[in-house]
Amino acid sequence: MLLAEALKRYFENLQFNRNLSSHTLRAYRNDLDHWVEELTSQLGVLTVDDLGDKLSSGAFRGYLSGLLETHERSSVSRRLSAIRSFLRFLKGQKWIEKNVSALIPHPKTQSHLPVFLGVSEISELLNAPDLTTFLGKRDRALMELMYGAGLRVGETVGLNCSDIDCSRGWVRVLGKGARERMSPFGTSASEAIQEYLAARGSPTSDEPLFVNFQRTRLSTRSVGRILSKQLIRMASAKNISPHGLRHSFATHLLSGGADLRTIQELLGHAQLSTTQRYTHVDLGALLDDYRRLHPLGILSGRKT
Repeated sequence: MLLAEALKRYFENLQFNRNLSSHTLRAYRNDLDHWVEELTSQLGVLTVDDLGDKLSSGAFRGYLSGLLETHERSSVSRRLSAIRSFLRFLKGQKWIEKNVSALIPHPKTQSHLPVFLGVSEISELLNAPDLTTFLGKRDRALMELMYGAGLRVGETVGLNCSDIDCSRGWVRVLGKGARERMSPFGTSASEAIQEYLAARGSPTSDEPLFVNFQRTRLSTRSVGRILSKQLIRMASAKNISPHGLRHSFATHLLSGGADLRTIQELLGHAQLSTTQRYTHVDLGALLDDYRRLHPLGILSGRKT
C-alpha cells in the first residue's frame, strides 16, 4: 500500500472516529506531509512496506534532531505527536510490526505563562465597545460571554442562538473531543447578549449566535481582530489573544477562592494538570493569604 493511501485512511479515521477539529486535522496533515516528503527524499520510502523496512529509531531521531535546528521545540513536539499517532494507527492495522517513535521522548519545552488581564482591565475592556452601533453591541456581548463563561474561541463561534438561555444564565457548549457541557454566566453577560440580539432583530434559534456585518457566522480570526480593536480602544499595553479571556476567567476564579476542581469543570478540561496551567495567582495576595491562614505564617513577616 502506498503511503498516500495509508494517510488517507488515517485521516478518515481521525475525522469520523475522534471528532478532531478542522484546525487540528490541518496541523496534523501539514506535519505528516512534511515527514513523508522527507522519508521519500532521504530513504526512498514510498509504501507502507518500505516504511517498515527502512525506518529505524536512529533515522527517526536524526529527523527530529534536524528539525530542532530550525524549528521551535513546541513545533517539533507537535510533529512528533502527529507521527507517533500515525505509526500507532499503522501498527494497529497490522501494516507495520513496530512503532519506532514509541519510546522517543518529546523535546523539553520552556513553559511560558500566557498573558491575562486583571479585574480592572477586564472591566475597562468590556466597556470599550461603542454601544451606539450594532457591531459594538455584538462585540461587548461576545467578550462578556467569553470571559463570563470561560469559553474557548472555537466554542464561542460555534454557538447557535438555541444554545443560550439568558433567563437562567446557562450556555450549552460543545468542547474538545465533542464533549458537551453546560456553562454558567452572569447578569452582565446576559444583559449584553439580550441587547445585542434585540438590535439584531430577534434571530431564530437555529441561527449562529455571533455573526458579522453580513449576518454570517463569525470566524475565530474575526474574534481575534475584534479583541485587538477593543484593546486599542481602551489603550491597553497588553495584546492578549481571545484565549487570554479564558485565562483571565480561570485566574480570577482562583483568586476569588474557587478550587481547581470547580474551575476544571467550568473550563471543560479533561485533566486537572491542564487547568493548573491556565491559572495565575498574584504573589502578593498569595503571601497575604499565607500569613493570614497558616499557623506559622506570621514568621514570614518577622525581621531576622
